[in-house]
Amino acid sequence: MTPPHAGIQGTQALTGLRVLDLSRILAGPTATQLLADLGAEVIKIERPGSGDDTRGWGPPFQRNEAGLETGTSAYFLSANRGKQSVAVNIADPRGQALVRALADRCDILVENFKPGDLARHGLDHATLSASNPGLIYCSITGFGQTGPNADRAGYDFLVQGEAGLMSLTGLPDGPPLKAGVGIADVLCGMYAAAGILAAVQARHVSGVGQHIDLALMDAQVAMLVNQGVAHLMDGQVPPRRGNDHPTIVPYGTFPASDGTFILAIGNDGQFARFVTEAGAPGLATDARFATNAQRVRNRLVLVPLIAALTAGRSMADWLVACKDAQVPAGPVNDLAQVFASPQVAARGMKVTMVHPAGTAGTVDLIGNPLKLSATPVAYEKAPPELGADTGAVLARLLGLSIDTLRALAGAGVIEGALDT
Repeated sequence: MTPPHAGIQGTQALTGLRVLDLSRILAGPTATQLLADLGAEVIKIERPGSGDDTRGWGPPFQRNEAGLETGTSAYFLSANRGKQSVAVNIADPRGQALVRALADRCDILVENFKPGDLARHGLDHATLSASNPGLIYCSITGFGQTGPNADRAGYDFLVQGEAGLMSLTGLPDGPPLKAGVGIADVLCGMYAAAGILAAVQARHVSGVGQHIDLALMDAQVAMLVNQGVAHLMDGQVPPRRGNDHPTIVPYGTFPASDGTFILAIGNDGQFARFVTEAGAPGLATDARFATNAQRVRNRLVLVPLIAALTAGRSMADWLVACKDAQVPAGPVNDLAQVFASPQVAARGMKVTMVHPAGTAGTVDLIGNPLKLSATPVAYEKAPPELGADTGAVLARLLGLSIDTLRALAGAGVIEGALDT
C-alpha cells in the first residue's frame, strides 16, 4: 500500500517519514530525537499549559539574553531537538479528533502512556491502524503490555533496581547504586528507534504497519549481557565489583601519585608490556598471572600489586607511558573536561543551535554520534517552545483555517502559536 505520507527526496536517511510523538520524559523522546536527526519529520504532541513533564525538571533552566530563566530545562532540551511542538488537549474529544486526523497522515506513532490509557481516548493501536493500516505504532511502557506488572508505572530508577543493574553497580562493601544518567530510558529509546526502523523495512515488503510493544524492564534485562548470561550459565549471583571487571584483570581504576586513572588491559600481550613498563616484568611470566583466566582467579593478589606499582608515578606520566607501550589507559574526566576535549570537538559532539529563547539566541546541545557518509545527520531545528508549531502544523496537515484555530484555542483544545 502507499504510505500515508508521500516520500520526499532529500539528503537525509529518513526524509519522507513523518512521526507523531505522544511520548514524554526520556525514552520515547530519545527515540524520536534520533529519528528527527536522521531526517524524519517529528510532530510532538504536548499537554497545554505544562507540556512534556521534563520542561519543568530543573534547574538548570535555559536563560535568555537578559539572564532570566525561560522555564525550559536542560533535561527537556537534551531529548527534543528537531521536533515541532503542537499543544493539544487529548482529554477533550475535539483534541482526540485532531490527533486521530494527524495519525492518519503519519507513518509512525510513539507513545508512553500506561496500557489502556489511550484506548479511552480512541488513540490506541487498534483504532488508529483501522484507519491507517500502514501506521507503525510504538508503545513504550515500564513493564510491557502483558504480564503481572503491566499496569505499573515505570521509571528509570525503579527499573535499574528491579532489572538487576543496581545489584552490579557500586563498591563491594557499599550500597547498590544507579547509573549517573537515565540509562534504562536511553537504552530503551535506542531499542525503540531500531524496532521502528525494522518495522519500516517490513512495511516495504508487506505494505502494512505493526504494533511495537517495548518495556523499560525488558530493555534493562537485555542490557545485563555477559553478566546475565554468566548467571544463567553457572547460577551464581554476581557481586558488585566497583570499577573492576568480572572477567578481565587488570581492568579498573588505579591510583597514580596525583589522582586516579583507568587501566583496561584486555589481553596477555598488553599485560606483559604494562608490567615491563612498570618495572615488574616477572609478573607476566608468573604462573598466577600469565593468562587472563589466571589473573581473574588471582585478582585479590594481583590488583594490590598493580596498585602499588602505579601509585609511584603521576597520572600524566602513566598516560604517556601506556600510550607509547600500546596499553589501553585513560583519565576519569569530569564533564567540563569532556566538553573541552579536542577529541570531542573534532567529532562534533557539542553543537550550537539557533534558539530565540536562549542566551545570545543560541543553545548548546550534545551532538548525535552517528556519522553517515552519504546521508549525514542534520541539526535543523532546536528543541521547540511549547506549542510553537500548533497553528502551522494543523493548518498544513489538516487544512484548518485561522478562524477554526482561534475557536479551538478559545475552547482550550489547543494552545500556542496560531499564525500559519
